[in-house]
Amino acid sequence: MGNLMRALEFSRAEIGRVLKGGDRALDATCGNGKDTLFLAGCVGPEGRVFAVDIQKRAVEETEKLLASHGLAGRVTVLQRSHEELLDFVPPPLQAAMFNLGYLPGGDHGVVTRPESTVKALEAVFSLLVPGGLVSVVAYSGHPGGQAEVEEVQEYLEGLEQGGHSVLHYRFINQANHPPQLFLIEKL
Repeated sequence: MGNLMRALEFSRAEIGRVLKGGDRALDATCGNGKDTLFLAGCVGPEGRVFAVDIQKRAVEETEKLLASHGLAGRVTVLQRSHEELLDFVPPPLQAAMFNLGYLPGGDHGVVTRPESTVKALEAVFSLLVPGGLVSVVAYSGHPGGQAEVEEVQEYLEGLEQGGHSVLHYRFINQANHPPQLFLIEKL
């Protein structure tokens, strides 16, 4: 793909720029745990990461990955829906990451849904500190995926300009529905 960063790489680069030791972060769709592991590295031993997923397999894979890297003590991993995060994530948060779609290697019938994703984004913004950053990597190549991307984009376009800056990063000439990235900074 050349020298341009892919959506997930760009997401991690920007989140890594914002997070520092002692911070708190959220992986709102922990999947196989790779973003959770990244966040745990960013916040250091004094920080805290909350990782959630509705699928038991995702939670187990995330816990296994964290344990293999000696970082399980920095992370609270929960099998819950991200739309319920106000019930278990205390403020403040400096960053949050979402990967929309389905669990790689998992059941492709279990996918994120626009209604729960928008509710989760609303909740995250209420916990996020000024200067905090949210990344949303959206995969649209599965049934319902494009509708979710459109609803999330519509919600983000409606955020007040004085309160948030929203970036939409995507490749427009690539085949097979490449992921799109939304980066939202709370001002």
